[in-house]
Amino acid sequence: MKSQPKNIERIGIAANVVKPSCREIARKAAALIRRSGRTVLADAETAETSGFPCEVHPDMASLARHSDLLLVLGGDGTMLRVVREIKGGHTPILGVNVGRLGFLTAVPSRTLEAAFQQIWRHDFTVESRPLIEADAVSRGEHLRLIALNDIVISRGATSRMIELDVTVNDDALTRYRCDGLIISSPTGSTAYSLSAGGPLVSPDAEVFAVTPICPHALSNRPLIISLASTIQVRVLSERLETNVTADGQVQADLTFGDVVTVRRSRHRVHLLRLSGGSFFATVRQKLHWSGSNV
Repeated sequence: MKSQPKNIERIGIAANVVKPSCREIARKAAALIRRSGRTVLADAETAETSGFPCEVHPDMASLARHSDLLLVLGGDGTMLRVVREIKGGHTPILGVNVGRLGFLTAVPSRTLEAAFQQIWRHDFTVESRPLIEADAVSRGEHLRLIALNDIVISRGATSRMIELDVTVNDDALTRYRCDGLIISSPTGSTAYSLSAGGPLVSPDAEVFAVTPICPHALSNRPLIISLASTIQVRVLSERLETNVTADGQVQADLTFGDVVTVRRSRHRVHLLRLSGGSFFATVRQKLHWSGSNV
């Protein structure tokens, strides 16, 4: 779903401050925003390490609430962290790629000034993307994990396969013997799922992609199911380390008999897209497809 937000006058900056290049881009962005007559905001860590004057907020959630646009500087990992910390929210997010591949970070840092000019002209749309969530029990504690890309149940340090029993809407699917299982959102199809041989999915498709990692049975193939489905994964492996992760950033241990329930979240994230770009253009460019003219 695409929409147009209100006028953008207050721009929040959130940067991967570990990277010196991000701190430099943050200072450049702040200068361009102030030059346009708009207000600059930042989270405390970005403001402190980048050293530009601005309205400072204690955490990412507060920054998002008080901004008309949230500018995230870094790679896809930084975008995933910010989305998780604000739990979706209603503020549109623009990712500026200071990383490598960058499917979520739509704007290369070298084109930042031109990107701002498009934003000031309101030459963009906002895409609403679903988040997904997992309920699990880890060491007797109930956990709820939220993700933009994927929920992954996988083996630990051992090289032995784990066994997972999977149902969809209480209907038995199969038992996988594998290194793990990736349950990805449409947005997450270009992440870990892609590396494991999963399908590319248009971000407006209302589906999950269920992709086994190195399955023992060659007949086990990636599966597309409705995003309205409830997926349950039960750990059947004994004495083997197993864990569940959300977007590769939040991890919890699992043991024999533990169940992970994955479903669509009630939260969404809103990504700002400049006019002239598209998912298919991004795929052609990032994956260097033959016949691409970009």
